[in-house]
Amino acid sequence: MKKTNLLLNTLIIILLNSTTLFSQDWPQFRGPGRDSKVTGFKNPASWPAELTQLWKINVGTGDATPVLAGKNIYLHTRQGAEEIVLCLNALSGKELWRYSYAAPAVTGPSSSHSGPRSTPVVAGGKVFTVGVAGTLSCLDATTGKLLWHKEDLLFPATQFFGGISPIITDGKVIVQLGGKDNGYVCAYDINTGNERWKYTGEGPAYGSPSILTIDKTKLLVFATEKSFLALNCTDGKLAWKTDAITQQRFFNAVSPVINGQTIFFTGSGSGTKTLQISKDGAQYKINELWNNPAAGAKFCTPILKDGFLFGFSDQRRIYCINASTGQTAWIDNAVNSDFGTIVDCGYVIIGLASTGNLIVFKADPAAYTEIAKYKVSETPVYAFPVIAGNIIYVKDAENLIMYKIN
Repeated sequence: MKKTNLLLNTLIIILLNSTTLFSQDWPQFRGPGRDSKVTGFKNPASWPAELTQLWKINVGTGDATPVLAGKNIYLHTRQGAEEIVLCLNALSGKELWRYSYAAPAVTGPSSSHSGPRSTPVVAGGKVFTVGVAGTLSCLDATTGKLLWHKEDLLFPATQFFGGISPIITDGKVIVQLGGKDNGYVCAYDINTGNERWKYTGEGPAYGSPSILTIDKTKLLVFATEKSFLALNCTDGKLAWKTDAITQQRFFNAVSPVINGQTIFFTGSGSGTKTLQISKDGAQYKINELWNNPAAGAKFCTPILKDGFLFGFSDQRRIYCINASTGQTAWIDNAVNSDFGTIVDCGYVIIGLASTGNLIVFKADPAAYTEIAKYKVSETPVYAFPVIAGNIIYVKDAENLIMYKIN
């Protein structure tokens, strides 16, 4: 035991004297580009039999992904009757500050998920979080001081409570809140908290928004409980709207994947569809390029890599689709989990199933080839792995765990 502790302490000291960990921030949902792409990843010549666990810290319950900014890592969790925002030193795990506020209990079908689901976002020296009841908080990233906050006036929220991660663009933080049949999207000034615009309509879904740019105009693309639509990021006006009704479940839980003016979206029982958005004068046109009803996801937002989509299907299998034609390239036979996250690490793709299995496989459209599999948690995992250099952070049911790839 003493030798093991000495080894881990030595590894941490080496990391503390290294700048390689900070090759990339992971400051928001699905990373810097909101596309689940990791840069600066250190692909080992040969993958080890096991990952080295450097530390494990109880941080509270919740499914929100931690965010990495500079030398700090930020978490939004629940401890007792409060929701907590934590700032830790990303290398040592030492707590630097915490902010807490009273939060209502999670009841009903999602009572086993008592903590926040929405991933924080860090920008401009501030941290923005959204709680299960829709409380939007803006904190100073250095001190944890509360700068401003907003309450969701339409709470109680959807059946599984709020799960949409905020997004920042052009000095505004944008959130989607509300309850069934009665939701809204609101943009607030990141410095003052003043409302910049508000769009009201259908209730929210559970996927998080992305940004599509057409003719230098930024559009916020997201799903509601019934529709798939885009708002102008400048004034919140509706640009276009189409149906997005799932076939097996009554909610949309997957975020849109955007490539230029093409949008890929999927949902439980709906397979995968591709829309091409164009503009004719002041009017937007929506053209469905293809529809693959056989392969799609229930909860996992796929990644787009080298012209192919990879993800965990609603049948709990890893799949690959040709993004140009919509044809299924392959579906692996192994059953994993429909709750899963997936990130593009360059030469390899890394998936993290809710079972706690971290799966490394080749980014190969010809066939599924698994490189390594690691058990990184004994409790369920619903957050993305945060990968920087050769470090992997895993947030499980109650803990934050730091692993190193030797």
